[in-house]
Amino acid sequence: MTIINFILHIDHHLIEIVNQFGNWTYLIIFAIIFIETGLVIFPFLPGDSLIFAASSLAVNPKYNLNIWWIYFAVLTAAVLGDACNYEIGVWSVRQGSKHNWFNKLINQKNRAAAENFFNRHGPITIVIGRFIPFIRTFVPFISGGSSMHYGKFALYNIVGGIIWGGLFTMLGAFFGNIPLVKDHFSMLLIAIILISVLPILIVALKKRMTNKKEFH
Repeated sequence: MTIINFILHIDHHLIEIVNQFGNWTYLIIFAIIFIETGLVIFPFLPGDSLIFAASSLAVNPKYNLNIWWIYFAVLTAAVLGDACNYEIGVWSVRQGSKHNWFNKLINQKNRAAAENFFNRHGPITIVIGRFIPFIRTFVPFISGGSSMHYGKFALYNIVGGIIWGGLFTMLGAFFGNIPLVKDHFSMLLIAIILISVLPILIVALKKRMTNKKEFH
């Protein structure tokens, strides 16, 4: 099973997980969100789509999932994950240059995109970045590397986690079981990803247009 297959058909895979693991599903959701947000080398794991799919199952009595436990698992994992990633960022500045293997594990293009986004928008990027795949994983890492005061980072981290987790939990609960949505779940997930990366594309386009004007 490839990661792309898992993401595009996460609703079916999540049903298999629920049927096999029962209440341990909450821990699995926690682990996936924590790894995506907490370990800078795993930005490709599903975040938005996992919350949406899990919440859509939770409002269906058939699967015996509690939506509040899902939200608690997501919020806790998101906040702790970013806190962990912040510390990795701090470590990378102090010790990262001594370990070439670490830099090889990081996608430098995604790192550069996150740095540009962070420099452009400042600390609020910690909240905004929650909603953008790949950027979500690199922003706390960059925050730690930039020597941002941890108290300031923690505030934005908690606010971002509450809003991000809450929004996709509600969206999944309200729209996940609509027949049209269920029948075109993969297309919906692709749309979520495209909408999420739209801010990066806009920033990149503006930057390219600015560079062209300066060149001419």
